[in-house]
Order: sequence, then structure tokens, then C-alpha cells
Amino acid sequence: MARKLSHYDASGRAQMVDVSGKAASRREAEASAFVEMASSVLEALPRNPKGNPLEVARIAGIMAAKRTPELIPMCHPLPLAHVDVAMRLCENGVAIAAKVITTAETGVEMEALTAAAISALTLYDMVKGLDKGIIIREIALDRKTGGKSGDYRRKK
Repeated sequence: MARKLSHYDASGRAQMVDVSGKAASRREAEASAFVEMASSVLEALPRNPKGNPLEVARIAGIMAAKRTPELIPMCHPLPLAHVDVAMRLCENGVAIAAKVITTAETGVEMEALTAAAISALTLYDMVKGLDKGIIIREIALDRKTGGKSGDYRRKK
């Protein structure tokens, strides 16, 4: 069976999906991103004059999840019950993990992805003065639960 894109009507115009007939249910999504940076930049993180870059990026991710419908045109405004963004220092950068939970008629994949992406961009902004060659990579949906399409887990 061929799948169709849900954000287009029969004439090809972009549209917001009508979720009014769906029952609200618990939905969760987890997304991640990786910010690759030199060891010298990693070592300088605690001494950043702009503040703790990891904490600023974490807060930016939480704020971004809550504002996703303002950034992504066809996203529904959702009552987010929980948003968590975690940062983990690695040998070659910072791993970012975002988790979003709601009880609603549609999922929170875009909110989790937005949280991960904006956290990564904020981290770049906080440390770009040390190295312009920082790379943001691997922004991905890792897991989602709930909804008609069922559960999803990314194969790594």
C-alpha cells in the first residue's frame, strides 16, 4: 500500500492535518543531535564568559519545544506535559537528547526534534568564538510512542 503525505490536500496545497476526530492519548518522542567539536573547545566549556553553554543550550531546547508550532508551519499547538533535554560530554563533542511527553490528538516528534536542533544551534552560538568549524550532525528521531501509526524506534 502506498503512503501519502498528510500535509497536502487533493490539489497539492499545504494543509494542517485535521485531528479533531482523533481521541487524545499519551504520546512520547525522543530525538537527538550531536555537536562535534575539538577537544580544546570541550575543555573551555566551563570557562565560557557567556555562561555555562550546556545549561543555556538545555534551556533553549526546552523553550524551543514549547514554541514548535510557531516555527514549523503545519504543527499543532500541543499541551506539553514534560520536556527534558540532556547534554552528555563525549570525547569529540556533545551528545544531546530531548524527550517530550503530551496527552493529545497528535504526536510530539516535531517538538522533540526542534528541542534537539535548537539546543545544538545554541551550543554552537555559545562557543563559536573558539572555533567556527564546529559541526552539528545526526539530528534524528530516536523513538516515539502512541498514535495511529504506533511505536517507532530508530535502528542505529
